[in-house]
Amino acid sequence: MDDPEIDYTRLSFPDPPADRPFVAINMVMSADGRTVVDGTERGLGSELDQRLMRELRVHFDAVMNGGATFRASGTSARLNNPKLERWRVERGMTPSPIAAVMTRSGDLPPERRFFSDRSFYAVIYLSSAAPVQVREELESRGRPVIVVPEEDAAAAALTHLRKGLVARRVLVEGGATLNGELIRRGLVDEFFLTLAPRITGGDTAHPAVQWPGPPTASAIRQLDLVHARPAESGELFLRYRVQRAGD
Repeated sequence: MDDPEIDYTRLSFPDPPADRPFVAINMVMSADGRTVVDGTERGLGSELDQRLMRELRVHFDAVMNGGATFRASGTSARLNNPKLERWRVERGMTPSPIAAVMTRSGDLPPERRFFSDRSFYAVIYLSSAAPVQVREELESRGRPVIVVPEEDAAAAALTHLRKGLVARRVLVEGGATLNGELIRRGLVDEFFLTLAPRITGGDTAHPAVQWPGPPTASAIRQLDLVHARPAESGELFLRYRVQRAGD
């Protein structure tokens, strides 16, 4: 069930910080707090959620995923919609955003469309912890590989996107570890969350954000609600702004 009143192409965003891109996270989560069912996020969001995901992408110069998300679902910045592609071109943008993936191990299945589809530009950010042979094998697949320092990979990737690829806005679509690293380091500006009217159950937690160690009160990051839009599908589409120290 669609809802024409909810249109993410109408959104506006502030200018990026001086030293990095503007960064937003977009995730879908069940009512009981899980983002993965049968190994992927598929099955949680409706057709409306998929439409809004593509509409949100039109505002961004790059779409980034972590390695686990790549292995489970693939990574693509495609919009699959000529109207949205025209929307970008009319505003001086490329038809599709850059597709970026961050990986520590370099374990990226070669059959993924990321490597074969030349309708969008793609880049791999590989941790310096990975062996040289892994980097060389990835490079042989035809996508550029940028080695980033193991201890500061997320920040280094964003710096390259901003300065090397002139990406003013970056949309992160998971997974939880990449989301957590970016939030923990204060590199996220907004958080979009689709709350799906579904209970998944199970005994394994799959949160939208995670970082090492147990949750503590001192590590909590406060969000400001920008919008909460209910849809006839039963979904709730949430947009938050991440508070900064002193806000």
